[in-house]
Amino acid sequence: MILIQTAGLFVLTALAEIVGCFLPYLWLRKDGSIWLLVPAALSLAAFVWLLTLHPAASGRVYAAYGGVYVAAALVWLRVVDGEKLSVFDWTGAGIAVLGMAVIVFGWTPKE
Repeated sequence: MILIQTAGLFVLTALAEIVGCFLPYLWLRKDGSIWLLVPAALSLAAFVWLLTLHPAASGRVYAAYGGVYVAAALVWLRVVDGEKLSVFDWTGAGIAVLGMAVIVFGWTPKE
């Protein structure tokens, strides 16, 4: 059960970070409203808060989170940007998620 919770938390964390970075992109590059910066800041604040909810040391969380972020960013690329993913995208995401899994499965509870 903790594995499913951790994976879900990683996905929420990645979405918060991506949205927090995408909204300023819309403002700066796509002539969006400056008001996009308000939800962007809130999303990035949520991203930071979500990182604190993980049960492991911060450095380990950041390292493991990187794999989920890579996969989430590629899903964003496909769904939001409409780009077709290549075999290299899929392979890279698989390697990144595998690396994340090695880190997560290596976590040991503090005694």
